[in-house]
Amino acid sequence: MMKKVLQPVLDFLLFSNLFIAICAVAQGLVTYHLLNATPDIYILAFLFFATISQYNFSMVLSKPKNPSHSPYLRVRWIFSHYRLIISITLIAGLCLIPLFLWYLSIEGQLLMIFIGVLAVGYSLPFLTLNHQKIGLRNIPGIKLFLIAFVWSAGTVLLPIVEMEHNHQINISTVDALLLVAKRFLFVAAITVPFDIRDLFQDKLYELKTIPVMLGERKAYIFCQVLLVGYFLFLLLFNQATTSDVLALSATLIVTGWLIFHSGIRKNEYYYFLWLDGTMLLQYLMLLASGYITTLVG
Repeated sequence: MMKKVLQPVLDFLLFSNLFIAICAVAQGLVTYHLLNATPDIYILAFLFFATISQYNFSMVLSKPKNPSHSPYLRVRWIFSHYRLIISITLIAGLCLIPLFLWYLSIEGQLLMIFIGVLAVGYSLPFLTLNHQKIGLRNIPGIKLFLIAFVWSAGTVLLPIVEMEHNHQINISTVDALLLVAKRFLFVAAITVPFDIRDLFQDKLYELKTIPVMLGERKAYIFCQVLLVGYFLFLLLFNQATTSDVLALSATLIVTGWLIFHSGIRKNEYYYFLWLDGTMLLQYLMLLASGYITTLVG
């Protein structure tokens, strides 16, 4: 009985992209936490609505010919709730307008325009290759790095740019780049398993993703290399406290374990809840670690 009640709620959160938007907010909060800065609710709201808008836009744009026959539950759910998805996307888009115009600085607006162009270009077939229209995702090897860059720029650079503009922080270029690199490596690592899951489909559609080019086994090794790089950058980031390093390292271990146990046979909840959820887990671990440190101190 409980499962019948909770399942539709979980499907709605995951497949309407509300959960991934919450993860984007959590990643913004991680940035504020590591910089020991007060979170800006308007920037977090912008991240939330921008993530919903972009993810839903991408899904609608890539609608298959027969979505009801798709092997993916997510695709079937989205297009069986098409009006709901469109409504959520329009509401999120409308909420973005005042946030963009009134609460972002000129620097923040320019950054978001650049990121927005990349995000739209990811799915929109505006390039021509071999007489075929393609999006940026079809360029060999670029899909993973494009996703990781967009997430890093949105959840790290945007808060930094806005705080610098308001004279709230004075962060060195080296620390800012390390923070961006760290986020880039983490997002890239948890993105690769999604491409491994879609390995056969990507080969069919001639998408040159990292797993397609390296093979499944080497792709998993590549994930672990990215996580090791993340850990090394974590040790180099000057503004991270010992408790922060321990919290993020613990999350790193959980993430590595989840990636190691992911595979083509895993259901979609494993990817959209547990793997994506590591972005939320990062912030929760930082909160828990800070709370424990306060109690002990």
